[in-house]
Amino acid sequence: MADPSSKRDVIRRQWRALRPSRAELAGHTLEYADFGAGPAVLALHGGLGGYDQGALLGIAGFADWPNVRVLAPSRAGYLGTPVTAAEDFAAEADLHVHLLDRLGVGAAVVIAVSGGGPAAIQFAARHPGRCRGLILVSACSGRLVVPDRYRPQFERMVRMSAIPPLRWMIALMGRYAPEVAIRHSIPDADLRRRTLADPEAGFLIRALQRSTASRLRERIPGLMKDVSADAAIDRLPIEAISAPTLVIHGDADRVVPFAQAEEVVRRCVAASLLRIPRGDHLSLFTHLADVRAASAVFLAHL
Repeated sequence: MADPSSKRDVIRRQWRALRPSRAELAGHTLEYADFGAGPAVLALHGGLGGYDQGALLGIAGFADWPNVRVLAPSRAGYLGTPVTAAEDFAAEADLHVHLLDRLGVGAAVVIAVSGGGPAAIQFAARHPGRCRGLILVSACSGRLVVPDRYRPQFERMVRMSAIPPLRWMIALMGRYAPEVAIRHSIPDADLRRRTLADPEAGFLIRALQRSTASRLRERIPGLMKDVSADAAIDRLPIEAISAPTLVIHGDADRVVPFAQAEEVVRRCVAASLLRIPRGDHLSLFTHLADVRAASAVFLAHL
């Protein structure tokens, strides 16, 4: 059995070596990371993300991640991809197909987390020949509105992102005190302790917190675009998905209701569900082994 600390070191080396590329596609700039060798995986990040968090998704989602080729674009409005690169989730999906074309990739497994869900669903529905399989992790798949109890916190973060000293303070906290933010995301003290103590999950979730805090202002346009678009979702084309689909969702998710995962499985004949009991929105990290075991079985049957 491989030494867990060795696995962590491999992830750390990949994370430190991560560098984005940019491509001009159909008149738009798309930033993306491309690493690994093997079957292609298109990793679509959530809110406050970018190519860096897409890379973390690709690593977290697959135990054998060095043997897949992870393509992690910054979605429209995040980091180096302008907010004008895609007017809606359908256009975002089309832009990602152009990326596959540019890189000579015929088809890919698509994995999406949280706010990356709508674009992933559009990709699978609009381009069935380019989607080998779809994995949705804690993913938005229907109308989603910022709850009233979180709106003051959300608006405060947006205001703070525009003030340089506050932005720097957030970045410092993300680097040197990531556990502060993790306490809000994982309120269960025992689960938080186990997650942070895990060599891989602990590194990944700390990297997520650090990346979110860094370059925060360059992530806000994408977040605002997502929030507006998610609130306007009527009905995504879930019935049109023909690719095998794996839905992984915690039944205690406070951000994306578990009912959305159930709706995907109800409407998509190719979908199966991994329900994570008492799992919250960061189940990708708090239940890393369960997610990876399910994705391994899923990939083995494609």
